Amino acid sequence: MPAPTANTILVVDDSPTELRLLTDPLKTKGYTVITAVDGDEAIQKACALLPKLMLLDVIMPKKNGFQVCRQLKNSPETKNIKIIIISSKSQESDKFWGMKQGADEYMVKPFDEKTLLANVAKFM
Repeated sequence: MPAPTANTILVVDDSPTELRLLTDPLKTKGYTVITAVDGDEAIQKACALLPKLMLLDVIMPKKNGFQVCRQLKNSPETKNIKIIIISSKSQESDKFWGMKQGADEYMVKPFDEKTLLANVAKFM
């Protein structure tokens, strides 16, 4: 099994605006950024490319972020991909559920760039 790609981050969000808010600061810091716009595409790209880290929205078409996270963390090929869920779902129960699915971190939208980059740096 190939090791996760050291500098690659898969960013998953169905909103073009949110995608840009997430990817621009990462590209500025020199990370390789790949994007996906729904749960199925996220799983397909994660399995094919094995990024080191994934930034994952919850509310998306096809599969939600919780389902994607659970599926990736339960698979031997993708269980080592670090996952930061970034969602507008801000209740403690949402965070608890996200972490229970295997997320390594849970951030709430709107987020600030400094917090985003600090959380990304923890896993890169």
